[in-house]
Amino acid sequence: MADITITPSNVLAASAASTGSIVSGTSTLTAGMAVYRDTSDSNEYKACDANASASASCDGLMLNSADDGQPSKVITDGTLTVGAGVTIGEVYVVSPNPGRICPHSDLASGEYVTVIGVGLTATTIKVDIINSGVAKP
Repeated sequence: MADITITPSNVLAASAASTGSIVSGTSTLTAGMAVYRDTSDSNEYKACDANASASASCDGLMLNSADDGQPSKVITDGTLTVGAGVTIGEVYVVSPNPGRICPHSDLASGEYVTVIGVGLTATTIKVDIINSGVAKP
């Protein structure tokens, strides 16, 4: 498998009763990207990357696209529609490709394991982030 292809215009949090946590910030990113808050750069959200410990730590997934300094909404847990080819029961993690999400089995040795969540349907992921801080041996 490869990174899932997320259609930014299809990214939606589920109904209000089950959206989980949504936080605000600023960024220059696209809806559906896995992000972390960079405390050294005005707390802007930046694209996660499984190649380095600091950027592999995920704070959530972008709900909207934004240019530098524009408001961002980030889901930290709950059900997220990504409009992509999600596999039911698959564990999804931060990819080594910045901002992308991939199946856990796609991680290579030395890449950090950050669980994003589990595929619920062909288009939704149950977001429940686990920042392990551990690289795959």
